[in-house]
Amino acid sequence: MSILGIGRAAQGVGQAVAEVSEVFTVNKTKAEMGAQARYQAALAQAGAEFKQNPVGWFDRFVNGLNRLPRPIMALSTVGLFAYAMKDPEGFAVRMQGLAYVPEPLWWLLGAVVSFYFGARELTYFRGYRANIPAPPATVAVANTTNAALAEWQASGR
Repeated sequence: MSILGIGRAAQGVGQAVAEVSEVFTVNKTKAEMGAQARYQAALAQAGAEFKQNPVGWFDRFVNGLNRLPRPIMALSTVGLFAYAMKDPEGFAVRMQGLAYVPEPLWWLLGAVVSFYFGARELTYFRGYRANIPAPPATVAVANTTNAALAEWQASGR
């Protein structure tokens, strides 16, 4: 066996060991390349959001309405605390009024809010998965032929 053949065999063994080791540990280079691809996809998605054609007043109005529920809920919660400190008696009366709301109505409110935000998150999650680009073309694909095996098969043993 020539020195070149030994070198190819060693390279094949090294490559096989690397492939087997990836079963037990994460290939950090591939993981970082995947993270970079996700980061680039996120940047591209954010950039595409601002490259849309100008829309009419109705579209802008509806887009504004779609952005309101979360800030309104957050500010309303803070507002409840401020109201409780400013007028404790009035706050207590209103909270007693909430106690008269039937339980099925609370379940319905929870379902509506959960489905609204859950569907919104699911839409973004599905869109995120669909827009992940292919790995960069600059990555070299390893040679999958095993030179030692080919040489052994050629020798007829």
